[in-house]
Order: sequence, then C-alpha cells, then structure tokens
Amino acid sequence: MGLLRSLKPDTPHKYFYKNKALEPFLVNFSVHEEEGRMLTEETNERFLMADGVSRVPVEEGNIHGVLFTPPGEGPFPAVLDLSTVRSEKRGCLLANKGFIVLTVPVVNGKLSDSKELLLDHTAEAVHFLNQLPKVGSKRVGIISRSKASEIALSLSAFVPGVEAVVWINGCSANAVCPLYYKKRQILPALIFDMKKGIPTESGALMVKNAIHDPLKEENRASLIPIEKANSRFLFVASEDDLSWDSKAYMEQMVERLKHHGKNNFETLSYPGAGHLLDAPYGPFCPSGVHPVMPKPALWGGEPRAHAAAEVHLWKKIQEFFKTHLSCDDVQNKPKL
Repeated sequence: MGLLRSLKPDTPHKYFYKNKALEPFLVNFSVHEEEGRMLTEETNERFLMADGVSRVPVEEGNIHGVLFTPPGEGPFPAVLDLSTVRSEKRGCLLANKGFIVLTVPVVNGKLSDSKELLLDHTAEAVHFLNQLPKVGSKRVGIISRSKASEIALSLSAFVPGVEAVVWINGCSANAVCPLYYKKRQILPALIFDMKKGIPTESGALMVKNAIHDPLKEENRASLIPIEKANSRFLFVASEDDLSWDSKAYMEQMVERLKHHGKNNFETLSYPGAGHLLDAPYGPFCPSGVHPVMPKPALWGGEPRAHAAAEVHLWKKIQEFFKTHLSCDDVQNKPKL
C-alpha cells in the first residue's frame, strides 16, 4: 500500500478526509517515461464498505450519526465511534470486521464555536447501542481520538454501560469547553492558550504546549476521574504527537489508576508516529487546520514510522474489543 500511504497533498496542510462510506474514492495511477511521456494509466476504485454491511443514518433524540451493521443475525459486539469531526471511515471499517458501530461526532458543528459540551448527548448514543437487538453484550466499547477521547473517558466515569475504551492521543483532563451532565457542570475546562503556539516555517503552529498543565493545583478539577470507571482501557500515545502531549497524559492516567489500586488498562506507545493515528493505508498528514483555531497546526510524525504504527494499532484495536466485548448467544437465552 506504499503508493497510497505515501501520497502528499498538492495544497499545504490539506488533510485527506474521507467522511462518507457510500462513496468510493478514485485513485489514478500512471506510468511515465523519464522525459515525462505517459505510457499507461489505470483508475482504481477504493470502497470502504464490505459486501453485506448496512449503513443507516440515525437521527433520534440528540443522536446525529450513522449505524453500520455487519451481515448476519448476530449477536455482534457493539462499538461507539466518537470523532471530533464527523467521519464514517473508521466505523465502517470496524463493521467490516464484525462489529456493530454507531459513529457520531462529539459536536454538531465547529468545536471552536462551542461554549460547553453536554455528555448527555453521547450518553444517549451509549444507551441506543445497548438496546439494539443484534448487540450481543449489554455494555459497549468506545473508540476515540484527540478531543473525542476526553468524552470517551468521561462516559466511562459517569455513564453506566461502557465496557472498553480505546483512547488515542488525547488529554487526561477535560479541555477547551466545560462539560455538563444532567444539567450540572461535572468538569471545568482546561484552558487552551493559542498565544503559546510556536510558529514554524511551514506556516503551521506547534501547539503541543499551548494547553495548561492539568496537574497544577488550579487545574486539577478538570482531570477526568477515570478511577470511577469499571471499563477496560487501551491507552495509545504517539511519541511524536505535536498537537497534544499524549505520552505524558497517558503516563498521568496510568499513575492515577495505579494510585487507586487499579490495573484495568493496557498501553501502547509509538515512536515516530504523529497525532492523526487512523485506520491504516491512507495518506500521511503532517499538518492541517486545527478544530479549535482557524489556523493550521502540526500533527507530527515521520511517514514510515507513522504508517507502521497504524497497521499495528488497527490489529490491536480489534483484538482489544473482541477480548473485552462479550457477544455470546448464551446470554440471550433463558437460564434453567
């Protein structure tokens, strides 16, 4: 897949963003002589959805998402795919692997325009998945990255029904917007100070250190109380993440859980990988427009190391969910 994952954008800071599963994307390959004359060309269609997978838009209550269901009667393990910006790619590909997946954004609109976030909305999505007849477990998994990872942690701590959480390159605290649940604020916002962004020659800012330290006494109220969760955690950190100090946040959460006598976690750390860890074989993106500010930011990463990390992580995510999300027929049958 090297020809595809090594593609570079014509426009600086452009992210190859695939957010609609029904639309295949076309890749044009051509072979040229040294002097430039084209010898042959071919167009390759790349589909996200496997045969038999269904895609159903969900507009119910405060849920604005898409449900992907594998072929067959089930039961299937269920996963809530939380994204900072609406995207169907990862959820659809997980459905191809045998999971029922509901993919929803944490905000319907721009994160930069949000004054507060309501955990109630994503809690509705957890309850929705739990009630689906094809779901084999009455507890669900959550996969998330960046700002969405904070919401995933908060769901595990405050909302029942979450069995397993994949946290990818996020924060250990609630950042940017205060978080509310059941009409009360449960976590204040850790401040994101854009004045601390470091300009680079590419025109993108390095914002890794633009967020306040969550361990300082005045900020500790924003730390997410993950020790309250009964979930299993897979913490994933890229060591060259230039958007968040993900490795440090992961270490903080591990220390917090150990302090409370818990060992309900696994960790993965990837040297040379950047912030935008995704399903594998897509083009590497070193920078792009930041969801909190109207400027491009550096995501970090070295292309080859980042690509290898995505291949390895994609397998680990599937193994983690298959291990911790029960989907036995037995639980749906009466016990004598």
